[in-house]
Amino acid sequence: MVRIDWDEYKEYKKMSVRENKLEIVLEFLKSYYNMTNPSDIYETLKADDIGQMMFEKYKIRNDIDLENILFKM
Repeated sequence: MVRIDWDEYKEYKKMSVRENKLEIVLEFLKSYYNMTNPSDIYETLKADDIGQMMFEKYKIRNDIDLENILFKM
């Protein structure tokens, strides 16, 4: 599991064409950290305070909920 570099995320966000913050974070994790496994992405966000707030906002309770969002992107 990695610790999310939110400063790098802010720079990445400036270049993203997406408007949904969760989609930008997911895109960032896939691109910057080369994460492809939904369980790894879920565990990384779960261990982060901001990630936990996103889970609450988007009603993500487990890695399957997150996987469904990834497949819709």
